[in-house]
Amino acid sequence: MKCPFCDYPESKVVDSRPTDEGQAIRRRRECIRCGKRFTTYEKIEEVPVMIVKKDGNRQVYDRNKIMNGIIKACEKRPVPMNVIEKMVDDIEKAIFNSLEKEITSKEIGEMVMTKLKDVDEVAYVRFASVYRQFKDVNSFLDELKKLLDDNE
Repeated sequence: MKCPFCDYPESKVVDSRPTDEGQAIRRRRECIRCGKRFTTYEKIEEVPVMIVKKDGNRQVYDRNKIMNGIIKACEKRPVPMNVIEKMVDDIEKAIFNSLEKEITSKEIGEMVMTKLKDVDEVAYVRFASVYRQFKDVNSFLDELKKLLDDNE
């Protein structure tokens, strides 16, 4: 690791500790030449996942898009932010643990709907109405009937 003060290429690790719930390691280093200390972070390199949209276009995975969709569905509902973050974390883990380089937006939408169904049924129906692009009241009622049948 190159020293940010004198550009010397060698340093020694003085202290290491985990951060971000074990997702990274913080290292305090000391330059062999000038003796100054600096901090580095070591993280797992993540391979970018591409999202295949309905029209065939591809976009790089963006956690914020899932988060914003769930927040919008849960607006004015009694769903705490930590529950929303946990849903997004779980969905993100499923995406990256699949080891696929591409995943369809449809698959992600289904994951979101599954999570929302367990957390808040109104938020689930809100999300479903946008995600499934209900054309009329009958398609909306069909989704509600499915929800009611699942609860019986």
